[in-house]
Amino acid sequence: ASIGNFLRRSLRRAGRREGKDGASAAENTPLQVSQGKQGERSSVFYSAGQFFFEYLVVVSLKKMPDGHYEPKITYQFPKRENLLKGQKEEEERLLQAIPLFCFPDGNHWAPITEFTSETFSFVLTNVDGSRKIGYCRRLLPSGRGVRLPEVFCIISCLGCFGLFSKILDEVEKRRQISMAVIYPFMQGLRESPFPAPGKTVTIKSFIPESGTELIELTRPVDAHLEHVEFQALLQRLSPHLILHIFASAMLERRLIFLAEELSVLSQCIHAVAALLYPFTWAHTYIPVVPECLLDTVCCPTPFMVGIQMRHLERVLEQPMEEALIVDLCEGKIIRAVGDEEDILPGKLQNEMLISLNRHNNNNNEHTSEQVNALVSEAFVHFFVRLVGHYASHIKWGRSGSGSFQERAFCKAIASKSCRRFVKKFVKTNMFSLFIEEAEKSRIPQEGNG
Repeated sequence: ASIGNFLRRSLRRAGRREGKDGASAAENTPLQVSQGKQGERSSVFYSAGQFFFEYLVVVSLKKMPDGHYEPKITYQFPKRENLLKGQKEEEERLLQAIPLFCFPDGNHWAPITEFTSETFSFVLTNVDGSRKIGYCRRLLPSGRGVRLPEVFCIISCLGCFGLFSKILDEVEKRRQISMAVIYPFMQGLRESPFPAPGKTVTIKSFIPESGTELIELTRPVDAHLEHVEFQALLQRLSPHLILHIFASAMLERRLIFLAEELSVLSQCIHAVAALLYPFTWAHTYIPVVPECLLDTVCCPTPFMVGIQMRHLERVLEQPMEEALIVDLCEGKIIRAVGDEEDILPGKLQNEMLISLNRHNNNNNEHTSEQVNALVSEAFVHFFVRLVGHYASHIKWGRSGSGSFQERAFCKAIASKSCRRFVKKFVKTNMFSLFIEEAEKSRIPQEGNG
């Protein structure tokens, strides 16, 4: 209960400061950050050469005296010693929060004989504003008879879902042999530098009866797409609905996604956040909301959250303000504000719809990476058409500081429908953060002294 209250307080703080400061909580910002957006905090996500991960923890279900099960950390690697007081408190908060997000579906568990492994992720924000990602693999340990699932969770400050999914494949393979085989693999991984985009690192790992294996881990060339799986979104929602969601996200509204599988929630919400590139969702962002934090949907500030379908009735009973509620199982919108069709400029919306339909119909002909690149290109092109002229409306002083000329920027847009939409978009937090960063980092423009 105490950790739940702590997270709620942090969420409220996050709403009040509109994403500009950090708080140790479930609120967080997405990983698709453009070249240092939001200052130095975002840069950690793509730094080559640092550790792959900070911790590997195993979260197991422990039976309590009243008969229900609670998630508890039963294994941690590495154990950190000689921490300063502040570091120790931060670690304790982190280790308290992890079990909630590894088993967000609460205490509704009983021993089982079959379970399909699932992969998902969550993001936690520390007191200093730095972010940590939890990459999770929930699986049923090998054995006979009924057993309880457990979660292997890798905590890292690096955003690369595909790469960490491959690491979790190796962890699961070793778990079916023995826990003891996992340690040397993770130790080897910890001693290897995180590769630069497009580069590969090779890990040597010994497996009993199989000998030494060489495991190659390669990062995608395009760093901003390495935590994204657009195909997951295209498989569950029509292009028309995707554009409604995109439009709502651009105006920083409240968005709730529903699905039963944690992996579906995780993948789809990361994909929606990535559609905003080169802008960044800077409000409450919880891909999988733990059961004890369902009242997050009552938050009056913008949020993007994922909730398991089993909690739908409880969510609808909450006294929430206007929100877009998306059913990822049925591919439909359960509740809408009502103006989603009219938010985006008509001509640009139709162009994007044609582009998305083309990619959707050719899904089987492209690799996941190709789909990511094509979809991202369509949305980036939308932003270029709409606000790509922003740089020529930053007035530079002699000291090198820039001042964005909002009125002239909006006036320069010829299309009335585009101008009307941009006047709303410039008032969002994501646009303000983007411009603040642009005002600090001068790029020479033609005809702009």
